[in-house]
Amino acid sequence: MALLEVRDLQVHFPIRGGLFSRQVGEVKAVDRVNLTIEAGQTYGLVGESGSGKTTTGRAIIGLNQITGGNVLFEGIDLASRGARKQNSVRREVQMIFQDPYSSLNPKKRVLDIISEPLRNFEKQSPQEEKRRVQELLEQVGLSPDNIYKYPHEFSGGQRQRIGIARAIALKPKLIIADEPVSALDVSVQAQVLNFLRDIQKELNLTYLFISHDLGIIRHMCDRIGIMYKGRHVEEGVPKDIFDNPQHIYTKRLIAAIPDIDPLQREERSNFRRSVSEDYEHAYRSYFDGDGLAYPLRSISDTHRVAMPEKG
Repeated sequence: MALLEVRDLQVHFPIRGGLFSRQVGEVKAVDRVNLTIEAGQTYGLVGESGSGKTTTGRAIIGLNQITGGNVLFEGIDLASRGARKQNSVRREVQMIFQDPYSSLNPKKRVLDIISEPLRNFEKQSPQEEKRRVQELLEQVGLSPDNIYKYPHEFSGGQRQRIGIARAIALKPKLIIADEPVSALDVSVQAQVLNFLRDIQKELNLTYLFISHDLGIIRHMCDRIGIMYKGRHVEEGVPKDIFDNPQHIYTKRLIAAIPDIDPLQREERSNFRRSVSEDYEHAYRSYFDGDGLAYPLRSISDTHRVAMPEKG
């Protein structure tokens, strides 16, 4: 059984207007997304801003209300259970947020920031709580003497480590990492990414890794899902996505990756040219009359692409 299974997930936001702010329409931020994550796996969800990847992650953890579909964690449907019953499962799913500057309360000390989830789910004495927070700080590579400091006293990378300490405090099975390094300097990003991989092995964690950066996704993930306009348009292992992209949107994302190796520039230039040629025809072959992606269909054991059913 998969650790997490998302079935036909829908998240729609109302559009209101008029004198009485009546609903005049809706935005389909996530529209029938399906994904499966096995225990110990890192699943990458990638797409440009507005593609629905962050909304998907927030819906899984319960921060966005689900309009339709199911979110199964170890076979338990998080979308249909009551709030009290959900809490026993929610502790197993935690989130690392994008911006370490805004995700930490500037008025709280590190002790209170990291111990917040502990207080929500466990009853500990102040001494036990302090000892647990110090252990967590050491686990993420920070001095236990930092428990009485405030967020502004740390660098960006250190703040993100505090956010990671908060996320692993309850020993979860799944962590949703939403653009965890995008707000950090490039020199710090590699340190945090390598640390996330190390701690995954140490604690046997499973990641849903959300990013717009294909380079990071390739480095971190065992399986990759490409999102466009709230829908999945392609899914596969890294080799499928990077060496054999099928969907025109995936190809355009890969074509936008900057050249690093001068020996591959000619090959990359030819690839970009092939992507740009007859784009409209290729676009229509993967999207229906309303501009929505067709359902994902298997083209190999590991590779699925949104396309019409062959008749």
